[in-house]
Amino acid sequence: MCFLVRVCFLLFVALTLAAGVSAGKERRNVLFIIADDLRTSLGCYGDSVVKSPNIDQLASKSQVFLNAYAQQAVCAPSRTSMLTSRRPDTTRLYDFSSYWRVHAGNYTTLPQHLKSQGYVTMSVGKVFHQGIASNFTDDFPYSWSVPAYHPPSYHYENLEMCRGKDGALHRNLLCAVNVSEQPGAVLPDMESAAQAVGLLKSRRGAEQPFFLAVGFHKPHIPFRIPQEYLSLYPLDKMTLAPDPDVPELLPPVAYNPWMDLKVRDDVRQLNTSFPYGPIPKDFQLLIRQHYYAAVSYVDAQVGRLLTALDELGLSNDTMVVLTSDHGWSLGEHGEWAKYSNFNVATQVPLMFYVPGVTSDRPAASTFPFVDVFSQSERSFKNDRVVKNMVELVDVFPTISSLVGLKAPGPCPEVSLKVELCTEGSNRASTFRRREKRPNKEHIAFSQYPRPADTPQLNSDLPLLKDIKVMGYSMRTWDYRYTLWVGFNPATFQANMTDVHGGELYMLADDPGEDFNIYSILEHVPIVTKVDALPQTVSVQERMKLQLLYLTAGMKVSGGKA
Repeated sequence: MCFLVRVCFLLFVALTLAAGVSAGKERRNVLFIIADDLRTSLGCYGDSVVKSPNIDQLASKSQVFLNAYAQQAVCAPSRTSMLTSRRPDTTRLYDFSSYWRVHAGNYTTLPQHLKSQGYVTMSVGKVFHQGIASNFTDDFPYSWSVPAYHPPSYHYENLEMCRGKDGALHRNLLCAVNVSEQPGAVLPDMESAAQAVGLLKSRRGAEQPFFLAVGFHKPHIPFRIPQEYLSLYPLDKMTLAPDPDVPELLPPVAYNPWMDLKVRDDVRQLNTSFPYGPIPKDFQLLIRQHYYAAVSYVDAQVGRLLTALDELGLSNDTMVVLTSDHGWSLGEHGEWAKYSNFNVATQVPLMFYVPGVTSDRPAASTFPFVDVFSQSERSFKNDRVVKNMVELVDVFPTISSLVGLKAPGPCPEVSLKVELCTEGSNRASTFRRREKRPNKEHIAFSQYPRPADTPQLNSDLPLLKDIKVMGYSMRTWDYRYTLWVGFNPATFQANMTDVHGGELYMLADDPGEDFNIYSILEHVPIVTKVDALPQTVSVQERMKLQLLYLTAGMKVSGGKA
């Protein structure tokens, strides 16, 4: 049945695209790959544990941004923000329960912009978040030339598919399976990879350039992955997070109680106390093992796509972009999952392969498939890395510019009625010159909503109507500064003078963000100065000034809190 569905879909695609208008072959194609919940646990980002040979190979021929950050560490808001190049306060999407075109503004998306310029745009897997957040259509027909494809086997993803020690099937967090025993003998990301390869084949020799977005569901929970990937990570070689305790001076509003793990059958049996009760260490090791195994599983699917580009002769004129919607905590700070402003939850991999720019145009094979199970030791070598802070809102204008289109211009202060503009920055100029040293003035912003000052059952995913506090974060080369302030969900307005808590980490001495020095500093003069600013001054500009005042005071006192 699945095979017939795929054949019918590809036939529909071929007939639809045959009616398209030729757009000139000089424009680069784009293969846009987005993983779900993938933090920078990759070999090319310096993780010595994970095995990610295919992504590392892509990185070796790409420009790699080492400090890229999502705007909100949860799926729907992050994906919508990236694809519209608008921050969550502009999309007004902080949960999963509204469609931005109706709720905020009729914003032009990245694929919609390319489609309007003659591109064939196609979506496979999880690109937009499914459901209300993308109008139950993945924003078709605005963003896509043909309806988005979702793997049929995803239907089983959150059912009782995980065999426990008792032999029965459960809805578990840990869910390594024998694929041959699964419905259709397949898993969702395998289906998405196969579908994407089929679409690439349909574009071979076509005149119109294409934008193919492929969204892999892993390493998102449950860890329903082929069981053989666990063998890559022997449990006796796994280690705990280096900072597994909740920081003493962390304001309660900042803590993520990871409820989506606690509702899983196997985690529920651990009887952890709410909200801070730790997971037993032996189970922590299992979670970390399964997460890494899921990353290697995704890496293999990425390898299938890259190898297909080679085999189809598309590597010469196809730009490849790989990223994630946000990161994932693996026990750092006593937290799991995303739902916070910590770096492990907001930092993402981001790399651009641009043939003839980041790598010489290949004569033959560019991306030979690397079997992770027979992989010899490899090291990532690439001097084309960018250490400056960048954001996912930068992706839209950067891709537009790199394919030869005019990038969207900067948004005005109020842009609800402006369809095409960007709240990010065009990073295309970084591809023309090597970064000599990091620019400490570059800043990345993120935010996270909470329903109360203390952890609640809905703290991870509060609905819009329940949001009472918004945590705004900014990252520089030296600091991560976060201010938790009152928020009115009816007006979408933050009250920057209604401070519920703060965080300040000196990253040079504290890269793990374990020592919050905010409460040690004197804030009254800072708040008074910023209060005097006009209301039209943005949250981002206010925070820049606050951090300037804070750090200036620290420098006067010799840099000691």
